[in-house]
Amino acid sequence: MILEQGRPANDRERAERERPVYDFLDGLGVSYGRIDHEPAMTMEVCAEIDRVLNATICKNLFLCNRQETAFYLLMMPGDKPFRTKDLSAQIGSARLSFASPAHMERLLGLYPGSVSVLGLLHDRDHEVQLLIDRDVLAGEFIGCHPCVNTSSLRLRTADLTGRILPALGVVPRVVQL
Repeated sequence: MILEQGRPANDRERAERERPVYDFLDGLGVSYGRIDHEPAMTMEVCAEIDRVLNATICKNLFLCNRQETAFYLLMMPGDKPFRTKDLSAQIGSARLSFASPAHMERLLGLYPGSVSVLGLLHDRDHEVQLLIDRDVLAGEFIGCHPCVNTSSLRLRTADLTGRILPALGVVPRVVQL
């Protein structure tokens, strides 16, 4: 794996879900590093990606309440354990669980294994609340998928919070897990 700068030279062969991410980031003038790799389905594979990206690789969890009326995208460090009870208490939503792949596709345009903060590009009605663990914000860089799990991006954390999220109209809620 090699860290390259910016979008692929020939992105015509890239997935339809990936190209709009590059268009969006380039339109904002956000610089980013990119690596291509085999599908990243486990945190072990992500650890190798992390070594190349030299960034905080986030575990991205797509959650919902019991009634499936409130949806949350949680960004947290990959090595941190997730306890539903801890998060539920902070956001005032009891009985959190993983949202279905159908909700993931409808709201974020994503499939399991490719969950990313950049999926919020597709949440035009702002139905998904972004939750970011405080520890994610401590690093200079974060790693995330460009809406597919065969590439990973390195973004400055300051660009995520100061440019990308505001351009999407997203105000994240910071949590401590």
